[in-house]
Amino acid sequence: MGRDRSGLFQPIVDEFAQRLKHYTKLELVELPESGKKDEAKAILGRLRPNESLIALDERGRQLTSVELAKRLERAQLQSKDLCFVIGGDDGLDESVRQKAELVWSLGRLTLPHRLARAVVMEQLYRGFTILRGEPYHRA
Repeated sequence: MGRDRSGLFQPIVDEFAQRLKHYTKLELVELPESGKKDEAKAILGRLRPNESLIALDERGRQLTSVELAKRLERAQLQSKDLCFVIGGDDGLDESVRQKAELVWSLGRLTLPHRLARAVVMEQLYRGFTILRGEPYHRA
């Protein structure tokens, strides 16, 4: 939800979006920030039938990079698209978390959602390099 008006994080997101094109189809969608209920309607209204929702929320499950890679691989094998959602400043509405196949926490720290987006993009790239056995990820 919302744009990176600071300009600090968008270059990171753009870099990993370019890298990810070598591994998968990627669509970045930014929806305007509004109240939690309106954001939830916008998010859930955009979900396609073959998409699995992964909601980013501090109350979610923490994953290792290898666990994320396995989830990416499973989605590929099942021909499923994954939709990663990061809420606005007030977080995600409960209806979005309930609809999610996975509620994923990046850790116990509170992160600005724009920074979280950069971290998610890097972790997606890392996950695909793990699947390919490429040297980017060093365990």
